[in-house]
Amino acid sequence: MGIIQDMAYQIYWGLPLAGWLGVLTYISLLCTAGVMVMTRRQIRRFSFITHKRLAQLTVLLATIHLVFAISVYI
Repeated sequence: MGIIQDMAYQIYWGLPLAGWLGVLTYISLLCTAGVMVMTRRQIRRFSFITHKRLAQLTVLLATIHLVFAISVYI
């Protein structure tokens, strides 16, 4: 776990990698919701596959973020 902890807390542009990953996860979550909202309101049409892929990306980013954050305690 030492390697993961070192990676998680490596500083990039003033934030640790775990922090940046949290920001990317949040942006991915907003994009996933935005795709569905725009499709439902008929602003722009996206396929369900696009929504599904964005959701999969969000889950992947959140899982990596979780591993990085939990590496401090293990």
